[in-house]
Amino acid sequence: MTLVAFDFDGTLSDSEMTVLLGERCGVADEMAEITERAMNDEMSYADSLRQRAGLLSGLSREEAEAAYGEVRLRPGAAELIEALNAAGVHTAVLTGGFERGVELALEREDVAVDSIVANRLPIEDEALTGEVEGPLIEGTKDDALRRLASGRGADPEDTVAVGDGANDLPMLRVAGLAVGFDPKPAVAPHCEETVETMDELRRLFEKRGVL
Repeated sequence: MTLVAFDFDGTLSDSEMTVLLGERCGVADEMAEITERAMNDEMSYADSLRQRAGLLSGLSREEAEAAYGEVRLRPGAAELIEALNAAGVHTAVLTGGFERGVELALEREDVAVDSIVANRLPIEDEALTGEVEGPLIEGTKDDALRRLASGRGADPEDTVAVGDGANDLPMLRVAGLAVGFDPKPAVAPHCEETVETMDELRRLFEKRGVL
């Protein structure tokens, strides 16, 4: 496999960025409920993301940056990314979450991925506008995965996708190897393999020849 694409929230990280942001303005419970409905495929991801972004309108840049700073990688995630990078595998994060949170979490562990495809929460007058922008609002992760593979001269069948929620289903369906990371009930039937820890995932990659 020449490319491994990870979801972020719920997969590489056990943080949920919109909930961390929501805690800063007292709407974390509403955020969590909307997120859960979307991950269980009870509402469209685009609708859920716009609703969550709207709840954050007016949150200051400083508070948003503090929330992004709380995002953490799962134990073992940095080491797995480093091993994939060392093996010459193209590593990618495809997330409907937010680029800034991904960047800070990776920087904290002093690890890098080759590609990040993520959304952004725009800021005006030093506060979140309540809008959201980026390639993975209406766009889907299968298109992003195909573009990344094509850019490397690879076929989607030569890729691995790792995710947990309903918005990961498009990339899980087109990847050569679909791995569910503690997947939601609506997602598990579409996964060829499932794992619950990064150590399990690394062993799976070794067994399947990815590493």
